[in-house]
Amino acid sequence: MSALDSGFYFAESENTPMHVGSVAVFDGPAPSYGDVVRLLLSKLPLVPRYRQRVREVPLQLGRPMWVDDPHFQILYHVRHTAVPRPGSDEQLRNLAGRILGHRLDMSKPLWEIFLVEGLEDDRWAIISKVHHCMVDGVAGTDLMQLMFDLSPDATHDEPRDWTPQRSPSGAGMVAGAIADAVANPLRQLSSLPALGGPRRVAKELVGSGKTLASTVPSLAKQALTPTARSLNGPIGPHRRWAWTSGKFAELKEVRTALGGTVNDVVLTAITAGFRDLLKGRGELTSDKLVVRTMVPVSVRAENQRGTLNNAVSCVFVDLPVGDPDPLSRLESIRGQMDEYKKAMQAVDVPSIISMGDFVAPTLLSLGVRAALTAGQVWCQAVTTNVPGPPIPLYVLGRRMSSAYAYVPIAGGTRCSIGIFSYLDTMTFGINADFDAFSDVDVLSRGIRGGIEELLEFARAEKATPDVSQPEPEVSQPEPEAKAKPRKRSASAAGR
Repeated sequence: MSALDSGFYFAESENTPMHVGSVAVFDGPAPSYGDVVRLLLSKLPLVPRYRQRVREVPLQLGRPMWVDDPHFQILYHVRHTAVPRPGSDEQLRNLAGRILGHRLDMSKPLWEIFLVEGLEDDRWAIISKVHHCMVDGVAGTDLMQLMFDLSPDATHDEPRDWTPQRSPSGAGMVAGAIADAVANPLRQLSSLPALGGPRRVAKELVGSGKTLASTVPSLAKQALTPTARSLNGPIGPHRRWAWTSGKFAELKEVRTALGGTVNDVVLTAITAGFRDLLKGRGELTSDKLVVRTMVPVSVRAENQRGTLNNAVSCVFVDLPVGDPDPLSRLESIRGQMDEYKKAMQAVDVPSIISMGDFVAPTLLSLGVRAALTAGQVWCQAVTTNVPGPPIPLYVLGRRMSSAYAYVPIAGGTRCSIGIFSYLDTMTFGINADFDAFSDVDVLSRGIRGGIEELLEFARAEKATPDVSQPEPEVSQPEPEAKAKPRKRSASAAGR
């Protein structure tokens, strides 16, 4: 595992399952359980990781390793369930919340899929889970080819026999870890472009530091900004899950009229949701109040798409929930994101992330677990946007109608929002601690209300004439005596 993947693995605990997931809803009729199993068996050779489990190196002398599971059984990983007919969206959400809230078995390959029947309007669903140490959100989207087709008439290969490779012995793992501990830092150093020695390295690091200092919002300033710390706290074993959605046409209409990017508009709508949540709790205490959200950013290069590892960094955005003006909130978020973009372009983020490979695995494990146990109050939410395909997807000839992303919560951050785009729709999957967010539906409705609020401003802006442009000259009518009679249309004559 890479250092980043190892961090997600070590973050797993009894109350902190670290898997990502999704709920995909399809137009029926549902396929048989056997057909789903055979489909996955035919696709597994494309992703060998799905037949591998994690083994920790003795004494944590190296980072955890992926090894073939000699007892792999697909019937364990593919489950079959149903909701009472006719199953509503609320029943599906409740079922998904229970399934996604349960930990994966860490002794087996770290994924599960549930075939769900019984939804109203002759629909069915797939609930999927995969551990974050195995794949991040963007790579997960690339791997939709594992099960999804681009055509309802697609054909599939027959399942093939599979023989697991022999797992290394404990002594072999220790020897390999020691060799990797020596070789990996050398590989990392040699991959850095034309460093020209330690003096050049130091000079480039100083330059990157100056760039960050001049472009990223000051940490000192953020430290003085009042945050909604009531959203932080201990996390229990159970989850609440809600979702809402918006049309791309709506988001683009706002972007065109008011400026910024679609992502800026999305974060502003989420700000409205958190504002409603805090207002309902009586905790909207200041017009300077913010909800600080961690926004993961993919740093995966184009030639790395489809690889099974994590390639993410993150930025921290202050959502100005105390500001009553939606346009001012949009401008604040837009300014922060513009600054972060400059910083990400100026700094070699993948190289910075890879520096984690120099950290001793034992220290990495202790550091991650200590940080999550201690909790934190720096950020109150996680908001991640995963771009999905703009074209229809099918499973065994059935068209996917909608999909919702599930993002884990950890380290005192008790709410996450997974944003997933598919066709002409963007969905918001809200995962929250069960005890701390009994009002999670207020957040969901508030996000939808935030989109509609921005739409009203956008349409008002479009309808307002631009007074900065000179009005066209209007010709004066001729004197009445000289005016020619105007021919009336047939429709006008009939009124």
